[in-house]
Amino acid sequence: MLIDAERDDEALDQRIGDRDDVAIAAVTAAELLVGVELADKRRRERRERYVADVFATIPIESYDLHVARAHARLLAHVRRSGTPRGAHDLIIAATAIAREREVVSADANAFEGLPGVVLRAV
Repeated sequence: MLIDAERDDEALDQRIGDRDDVAIAAVTAAELLVGVELADKRRRERRERYVADVFATIPIESYDLHVARAHARLLAHVRRSGTPRGAHDLIIAATAIAREREVVSADANAFEGLPGVVLRAV
């Protein structure tokens, strides 16, 4: 959702309502920062500003023992079921489980069927 907002040159407050209780996983912050690092000179400054705005607006949930426990359960589930998922997607899902939050994503396939994950596809 955040990447789509940046691509569409849409302000965060157009995507996030005043009553929305929004947070991002620490790994999501890392993904955004990788985007800054990989941006070409022409786009880097704009992307840096966007990511700084995200960090100033949206709290970041840390990867702690509660998230690690949820992450371990999800890793065991996908290994047992033979349905691999992206490493970062599992950390995002684990963060949502541990913090009792929904995962809001345009990539519903990455999160569907994960036990304990409440998904809102956008």
